[in-house]
Amino acid sequence: MDICSMSALEIGAAIREKKMTVREVTEGYLSAIENTDGAYHCYNTVCKEAALARADEVQKGIDEGRYTSPLAGVPVGVKDNICTKGVPTTCSSKILENFVPPYDATVVKRLYDAGMVVLGKLNMDEFAMGSTTETSATGVTHNPWNTDCVPGGSSGGAAAAVAAKLAPVTLGSDTGGSIRQPASFCGVSGLKPTYGAVSRYGLVAYASSLDQIGPLAHDAKDCAALFSVIEGKDEKDGTSMENPKFDFAAATNGGMQGKKIGIPADYLGEGISTDVKAAIEAAAETYRGLGAEVEIFPMPIVKYAIPAYYIIACAEACSNLSRYDGIKYGYSSPNTDNLLDTYIKSRSEGFGMEVKRRIMLGNFVLSSGYYDAYYNKALKAKKLIQQAFFDAFEKYDMLLGPVAPTTAPKIGESLSDPLKMYLGDIYTVMINIAGVPSMAIPCGFDRENMPIGMQLIGKPFCEAEILSAAVGFQNATDFHKKSPKES
Repeated sequence: MDICSMSALEIGAAIREKKMTVREVTEGYLSAIENTDGAYHCYNTVCKEAALARADEVQKGIDEGRYTSPLAGVPVGVKDNICTKGVPTTCSSKILENFVPPYDATVVKRLYDAGMVVLGKLNMDEFAMGSTTETSATGVTHNPWNTDCVPGGSSGGAAAAVAAKLAPVTLGSDTGGSIRQPASFCGVSGLKPTYGAVSRYGLVAYASSLDQIGPLAHDAKDCAALFSVIEGKDEKDGTSMENPKFDFAAATNGGMQGKKIGIPADYLGEGISTDVKAAIEAAAETYRGLGAEVEIFPMPIVKYAIPAYYIIACAEACSNLSRYDGIKYGYSSPNTDNLLDTYIKSRSEGFGMEVKRRIMLGNFVLSSGYYDAYYNKALKAKKLIQQAFFDAFEKYDMLLGPVAPTTAPKIGESLSDPLKMYLGDIYTVMINIAGVPSMAIPCGFDRENMPIGMQLIGKPFCEAEILSAAVGFQNATDFHKKSPKES
């Protein structure tokens, strides 16, 4: 039995049925990481000894009946901007290269409470700023489908680890598509939950009003299982919200009869590749075959998404990143003579170019004389975008669209043209602005055999509905079952 080819729920069931032990599963993944991650660089840190010790503790807990979750004993990878006690949390940045948190993020604590085993910390774009995982100070992550291509970002390590079978499930974070876009590029499934559905306590902030932690996995059922572990109100996070307990059964029934799905016409216009458009149209036909009603409708507000998102995100980023000053923690330049030098040189030497670019843009849009012209207008556009989604959800149960206008680009192409990289987020950033949930799943391949992803966008706190729609699609297709080694 190939442990690394099993789904997370299959692994959990096999452990409960005593067909394998938690240590055997953990050792299987640690061996795979040791043998193959050199080609991909999914992990920044691998917690080998801690994971094996944890595996033995979890096995004892399962045997004694203390761990009863369907994911008890299942290994998980964690994005390197989610705090883990005693394990480096670097955000793939030089400025945090030696930072070891004294506490666990709430989501990590919930993983432990469910009896899961953390394998290590996953590579990402520096401070989650990027769409390719090329801005990482630890090096580029390679797409397992084609190592000459990027895995997407910023959760590129999290998506690539699942695609390369170096973790059955992972946790990423999504500020403007950072779970869904790498899921699309790597041929895996990923959920960006409703803002407030999952605690952000212990998540290193990029843009606080947009960030959300979510799961990545081979299929929607595993995403639903991991989401059920991490979701829920947290007293340590004032933005987390109290909602009815997530219904796993409803999230995995796959029924589509009588559902109404809308496709924004503006998602299929200029800029989308013919392969991606064809895959989305084919997905719509699949849903019609499952009993859903699918129609295209206008959503012209799409054109304001990119400028509104980058103004808001960069404004919040420049505020959040002001804490890295070379004084309290993190990198401090040794080449300074006074306090001002310490501030300037620590940040100049510690931050990468893309982070500096976004800090400068954020300071510009918040500066005197430009605040009203840019930031206030972006906030007004945010309200219009939110209203556009609420209007659409009065008519449709969910929306369907592409995740990205193209498949994964070659390494080096995007960073040479940052504006083009920003424009590639056009289909994902609106969801974060509106605060609604979105599920990305594989829906085809382009002519180069690279994965294509689609996203299902739902009403606030209706994760179960879009997960069920994803399960329905995956029950009817086999795109999620393909892996790079079979291509």
